[in-house]
Amino acid sequence: MKTVKTYFQRLFILSATLSIGFFGVFHTQAQKKPNVVFMVADNVGYGDIGGAYQGGEIRGMPTPRIDKLQSESLVLTQFITEAGCTPSRAGLLTGRYAHRAGLGSIVVVGTPNTLKDDEITMAELFKSVGYNTAITGKWHVGQEEQSRPTNQGFDEYRVGVLNSSDGAYYRGHMERIGLPEKLVARTAPKIWEGDSKNGMKVVREYTVDYRQQVEGDITKASIDLIDKLSKKKEPFFLYVGFTHTHYPNRAAPEFTGRSPVGPYGDMIMELDHRTGEILDAIKAAGIEDNTIVVWVSDDGASPHTGPVQDIGGFNGMWVSDLGDGREGALRTPAMIKWPGKIQPRRSNGMVSIHDFYTTLGSIIGAKIPGDRAIDGVDQTGFFTGKQQKSNRESVITFLGNEIVAVRWKHFRIYPKQFIETEGSPAMTGIFGTRTETNLYPIVVNLFKDPREQANLTADHAFVIGPYLQIVAAYKKSVAQYPVPKPFSMTKFD
Repeated sequence: MKTVKTYFQRLFILSATLSIGFFGVFHTQAQKKPNVVFMVADNVGYGDIGGAYQGGEIRGMPTPRIDKLQSESLVLTQFITEAGCTPSRAGLLTGRYAHRAGLGSIVVVGTPNTLKDDEITMAELFKSVGYNTAITGKWHVGQEEQSRPTNQGFDEYRVGVLNSSDGAYYRGHMERIGLPEKLVARTAPKIWEGDSKNGMKVVREYTVDYRQQVEGDITKASIDLIDKLSKKKEPFFLYVGFTHTHYPNRAAPEFTGRSPVGPYGDMIMELDHRTGEILDAIKAAGIEDNTIVVWVSDDGASPHTGPVQDIGGFNGMWVSDLGDGREGALRTPAMIKWPGKIQPRRSNGMVSIHDFYTTLGSIIGAKIPGDRAIDGVDQTGFFTGKQQKSNRESVITFLGNEIVAVRWKHFRIYPKQFIETEGSPAMTGIFGTRTETNLYPIVVNLFKDPREQANLTADHAFVIGPYLQIVAAYKKSVAQYPVPKPFSMTKFD
């Protein structure tokens, strides 16, 4: 059963729907609105795909379909996410820094953080203006009933990975230490399906063997939905949650062994092919000219912090791994295609993952909630070429509720210094740490120093003023809209 939203949210969705009119007028306007297919790759680094980025063919794992999509899109070379799968996806879905929704850390089995019923998701924005909505693949913002996609604005969920692919390893590890089958079966991840009318159900276990099949199944389900939804009078929003290239590194048999990189390269090549299949389905349905296609990666890769057998990603010139506040963890590939509306080009204008909530909401004529802090900015004018510059020049990075970095222009400013832990290999990213400085933040010029090796605070102290203003504006928003206490796996106050 669908969870009941708050009174305000029901009123918000109803009033927004009524504002576009009734009966024939409704359908006339709805038909003019673009369809949106939003593809989210999982932990694909800046140096993993080709085209404007630093991977693909030059790294032994060609990405011809994604490269072709770039030639038809606005390619964002300064696209900034949050520091983990869950925070990034929560930021995308709500337009808010993820910790405002209680999702400032990655959801793992046994943790209580989950997407709450009172959040207004991107899918609910689309529903409010008459769209059909559907989702396939990875979710990873909570498994509670209130958090499931079909209770958060999506009409239908297919090949659903509610959490993350690393859980596919759990069964083998748990059996090896003799845990009872009842516990193993309860803990092992599942594949879910369902709809907003009938709820969701488990259709199978997500095993290491099924890891090879899941990307193809997600793609097939996406193609079926495109075919079905394109025949309806209303426009549609389809969210495609790919699972590649998150470990375990298992590509479909037809891609296994194709890349000299190894299994990780095989997965990149399969991801590229699956992207192409979805693009072909959009074209075959005859809706290409009226469909916005977005392709992003939710986070940087984990070249040092994943299981040893699954290492292979690369964040290009940027330093660090998934899970910390440095550039390599946060700067990922992103592109948006809208034929006749968005001119294909490359831009280094700053865009954050939160901006898609506000921008797509503006494009479809949805009302953005006004009763909460919204951190996304409207980039419609920038995307469509009506203005040359992005509407954003700063973004804050959090771990939990703590500010760990501020981007202002091409500078990255750190209240504490990120360091690698000792060991062989040394650990960074999610398993790294930070240390206090002697009162002053660290300032890095990313144009000059993409590997973040030089602290420029001594002769760039002028950067501290804007940095403090950005933090002060955020603190003011918290005073108006308090954030929930964060969940921590290491601090037990």
